[in-house]
Amino acid sequence: MSLPAGLTFTPVYNGAGLADVLARAGGREFAMLSGGGAEREEAVVCSPVPGGLDNSLPVLLGAGFGHALRKLLHNHNGPVAVVDKETDLLSLTGALAALPAEQRRRVLLVDTPDIEAALNALTRWQDNNAGKRFLPLPLPFYLRLDRAFYGALRERLKASAAFDFWGRAVLPRFAGAKPRVLLLTSKYFLIGELERACRALNLEHKLVVLKDDAIARTDFVQRLLEAAVAFRPDCCITLNHMGVDVEGVLMDLLARLQLPLASWFVDNPHLIVHLYSRCVSPWTCIFTWDADNVPSLRRAGFEHVFYLPLGTDPERFSPRRNAAAPAAWDAEISFVGNSMLHKVAGRLKNGRFPRRLLLLFREVSRAFMECEDRSVADFLRAEYPAAFAGYMALPDNEARLAYETAVTWQATRLYRNDCVRRILPLRPLIVGDAGWKTEFRKEIHQPRYMDAINYYSELPLFYTRSAVNFNCTSKQMKGAVNQRVFDVPAAGAFVLTDWRPQMECLFEPHEMACYRSPEQAPELARHYMARPRSRGKIIRAARRRVLACHTWKHRLAELLEKMRQVYGTPAPA
Repeated sequence: MSLPAGLTFTPVYNGAGLADVLARAGGREFAMLSGGGAEREEAVVCSPVPGGLDNSLPVLLGAGFGHALRKLLHNHNGPVAVVDKETDLLSLTGALAALPAEQRRRVLLVDTPDIEAALNALTRWQDNNAGKRFLPLPLPFYLRLDRAFYGALRERLKASAAFDFWGRAVLPRFAGAKPRVLLLTSKYFLIGELERACRALNLEHKLVVLKDDAIARTDFVQRLLEAAVAFRPDCCITLNHMGVDVEGVLMDLLARLQLPLASWFVDNPHLIVHLYSRCVSPWTCIFTWDADNVPSLRRAGFEHVFYLPLGTDPERFSPRRNAAAPAAWDAEISFVGNSMLHKVAGRLKNGRFPRRLLLLFREVSRAFMECEDRSVADFLRAEYPAAFAGYMALPDNEARLAYETAVTWQATRLYRNDCVRRILPLRPLIVGDAGWKTEFRKEIHQPRYMDAINYYSELPLFYTRSAVNFNCTSKQMKGAVNQRVFDVPAAGAFVLTDWRPQMECLFEPHEMACYRSPEQAPELARHYMARPRSRGKIIRAARRRVLACHTWKHRLAELLEKMRQVYGTPAPA
């Protein structure tokens, strides 16, 4: 927005100092105060305000001599905004500079000459102040000075106040027969599964994309607010707290919208929630794939915590016996997974942990692998006081989280290594990273190796090419089951997996083949490799169970029913 051509400001002095300012432009001349003096400015803040001044966000259009601003700060206890793009004039009058420090801290100055930029700044200020309605207060001098800017801004702010955004955004939730779902999406692989589950359940849903996890970015907040009004969702769903910022901006925003959030953890939540101590909110439900996490998450302050295991997509993972596949995929027994060798090395390198933690790292990780403890911190406190002291001495929560992750990954590495090593005499096909070649380089019995394959486009068919798909679960989930026990049967293939306690509430004994210890794995693998009829019987039973109970459609329906029970208005019949 450009100033009128040839605009000049001329100070007018009297015996007491600066008394007025004359503006000249295009043959016009007018004074800031004229004969009205201080009362001319103060008049704009003397009129009664509907709903009360303290329930508004006053926006003074023009600072002037500061008379109106000082009166406003005296009459109003809250924050005040001043929009004044005439920076030279502002310096001349010293309207803001003359304020006491306490009052100056209450004033937001917006000095951009661009209307949209000014509105964006005011909207962010409004978001940080409980979404109260704007109260535009234009000084007459500034309307005469540049009506195209100050007049237009006044009308936009008046329209915003009339819109009553928060009144329109805050709605009863789960009042209809079918919920409306807002998916906070990212590159995380399971969001696509949830979107397809929404379609399978014939649910209205909308995506709000997180481009870089920076929740405080204006564009994300703006799109979320727009979706809250235009789409009218019953809840938001995210995975692993994706989009939840450590400062609590998203939680505060959702609380003001009274819009509940379902955060489904499909990784160990204790390796994530350390960072979110300010994000405990009654408007959040936590869902976890591991029932063992429920008590500890409740102790961490989360009021609504539910067990929700993983599942599968039966459209993607379906029998494909006649589909063409590379001959190299054919195997009597195969294992798909990361060796964790390079992941552990990278975490230790980047973590820069002190020497006393590094010296105990291998011993601690093996002991954690062998024990039943779920929490690394609790395990260290009970079994390794010296390591626990070093852990607590780390500089912040992020450093402690990095160490816990390193221990968990190393425990998984040791366990996977032990399980897969046992079946090497069967010459398995190992699909994964190059770390496996390092791990087994000295073994007499060498497996076949293949590079990692794509989960979506290749793995569903790959499973069908193995007589036995071998599975060993990560040590981040000592009681729960992983994705493979659902995906493999859905694909019409056979899986031999390590037994986990929570398996018993998901499958009947005849629906799954399990080994109770790594020592049992080779014998059971040989048994099923030699018995195609036994494999076929288990495959059919497991697939029936998965299709009947364990798809993403089932999981989403259960999640939404829990959300309805907590936040439904009215309560469901």
